[in-house]
Amino acid sequence: MSTPLKIDFISDVACPWCIVGLRALDQALEHLGDEVQAQIHFQPFELNPKMGPEGQDIFEHIAQKYGSTREQYQANAENIRQRGAELGFVFKQGDRRVYNTFDAHRLIHWAEGEGKQHALKEALFTAYFSQHANVSSHQILADVAQKVGLDRTRAEAILTSDEYTAEVRELEQLWVSRGVSSVPTIVFNDQYAVSGGQPVDVFVGAIRQIISEQSSVVNGAQ
Repeated sequence: MSTPLKIDFISDVACPWCIVGLRALDQALEHLGDEVQAQIHFQPFELNPKMGPEGQDIFEHIAQKYGSTREQYQANAENIRQRGAELGFVFKQGDRRVYNTFDAHRLIHWAEGEGKQHALKEALFTAYFSQHANVSSHQILADVAQKVGLDRTRAEAILTSDEYTAEVRELEQLWVSRGVSSVPTIVFNDQYAVSGGQPVDVFVGAIRQIISEQSSVVNGAQ
């Protein structure tokens, strides 16, 4: 019998380790097969909530935020590129800009009720990291939503209003209040957390341990 597994995946579409972590988690769940019946809920987290609509050059941004040099960034980017390649994800090389992602989070929140949240999240990662698209642009966001089968007119209506603004802000504050300060953070069954873009086998081991611990609790209560 499959064990139900609730997964809250807290992340930002502007975080490269988040797509690495998501791909690894997906492959771990595929490996586990019928052992678990997982439901992934994507939760919002903004790495750069004060970023303006014009965005910022990536090298300028990391120098200001982290004090990193161009060489350090490029070395880290190559590491991420290799991890992505191992998981079947393409990180496009070259300069890109950092953008505000709040509107993307509003669409992701809406997409859950449409049964397209996972598809939209993955497509936004691809748009940003594989195509260097401006994921704060309403046109690009609507294009991506339409591409995964969501209603474009409805997406545009959301983007030009403040719909889901309060809900996303509340969720952001909720996860920060629960101690999330970096992404990805993956929370299983509201109790167990794994942080970072971990390898597939780490997720497999963590999920099996969670299943075992919960089974022990249930059996002990009987």
